[in-house]
Amino acid sequence: MAFSRWDREYFEMDVIWNEVKAAIRQHVPDHCYRMWLEPIDFTASANGEVTLSCPNLFYKKRILDQYETLIVSELERVCGQACTLNLVVNGKTPNHVAAKQQHQQLALPHLHVRPYNGRLLCKDFTFDKFVVGGNNDFAYSAALSLAARRKSQQNTLFLASETGMGKSHLSQAIGHHILAEFPKERVYYITAEDFTNEMTDAFLHNSIGAFKAKYRTQCDVLLLEDVQYLTGKDRTQVELALTLDALIESGKKIIFSSCYLPGDIPRLNDKLGSLLSCGLISSIDPPDFKTRVRILEKKSGLNGCCVPTDIIHYLAGELVENVRQLESGLFGVSAKSSLLGAPIDLSLAESVVKNITRLRQRITIDVIKKLVGHHFKVTVAELVSRSRKQRVVRPRHIAIYLARKYTDQPLQTIGRSFNRYHATALHAIGAVEKGLKSNAPMRKQVEFLSQRLESGKF
Repeated sequence: MAFSRWDREYFEMDVIWNEVKAAIRQHVPDHCYRMWLEPIDFTASANGEVTLSCPNLFYKKRILDQYETLIVSELERVCGQACTLNLVVNGKTPNHVAAKQQHQQLALPHLHVRPYNGRLLCKDFTFDKFVVGGNNDFAYSAALSLAARRKSQQNTLFLASETGMGKSHLSQAIGHHILAEFPKERVYYITAEDFTNEMTDAFLHNSIGAFKAKYRTQCDVLLLEDVQYLTGKDRTQVELALTLDALIESGKKIIFSSCYLPGDIPRLNDKLGSLLSCGLISSIDPPDFKTRVRILEKKSGLNGCCVPTDIIHYLAGELVENVRQLESGLFGVSAKSSLLGAPIDLSLAESVVKNITRLRQRITIDVIKKLVGHHFKVTVAELVSRSRKQRVVRPRHIAIYLARKYTDQPLQTIGRSFNRYHATALHAIGAVEKGLKSNAPMRKQVEFLSQRLESGKF
């Protein structure tokens, strides 16, 4: 049987490909189409094989993983014949401005990405492993656009969300993408606490000049996490504001992440607050049911977990707080099934979910106050008093930290329950988190109290 349509002239096949792209556009979100499918060009066709070209190896992998079936299906529908797809790299950037040698393209999955300075990037926090939904599609598009464009008018992005919603994933995905596409870029990934500690150490060792030069002249991309912990750190805020001024003036990329919007971070000086707000600001909301299902399906596939669809839907319906809670439920079901040699069914899933949700319902701020007070031999009245005695201050800080960790109450409510402003509560949480890293006795105390709460022994 003659394969007639594939033997037509190049320009006619190009028209067919444009028709196919128009059909594909109806099946995918607009931001996904613009980023991944619009740059694909028709190159050639022969003997039932259609050759298309894309900008680089990262695009090629993404397209083949996510869109190959859809592309082939639409090609066959429009042409009325079976065909195969051959996707090649044309060496162009997505906006078709500059040529780039193929040997410079690095395949992201095989990279052990380390920024030039700061913390290691988590290997799983890449764009292709991020699940996009209505709750985060704008944040995803903004992050991907910032990462993919070497030069753009908008070079700063502020990601805000509650814990466990994916802001750290997106922030680090930007770092991964930039290091994959532009290996010579100097990417610094740090937390606000890292910056503060490094600056303090520089003052102590008379090396503040080197510290300033490092961030102001030797950094191309700054990924700054947990900006909310700058609250009340006046000297750090002044130095960071000067650093950000220098980076913005030089056209460098800056990505902030925080549990709060810039205007909601307490005790922030006007200069730094203005700089944090000068770029694009995007919040990330809790995922809806469909997105939770897709997250669970993605996580189970990446981790080799074979979880039935009805169990996926059950978990998505019960675990609604954040992505971390979804992961806890998924891995709990998989681990319990493996350890007990039992099938993954509804009764097993219910037993796992019950433990996760029951603890959240039973643990209250009052329960935490009584547990901490009993452990440290202080009264609840002392915990909520204005006392600044060390025997009261440390238990109070730990109680506030545990309240933030184990209850769903906002920081303002937690602060009020201890007769404190939310800025003071935030300071208490930061003090405990710092102590967990450097203070062994405090770490043991917090671990003991956490075990009591998680086991229900309170």
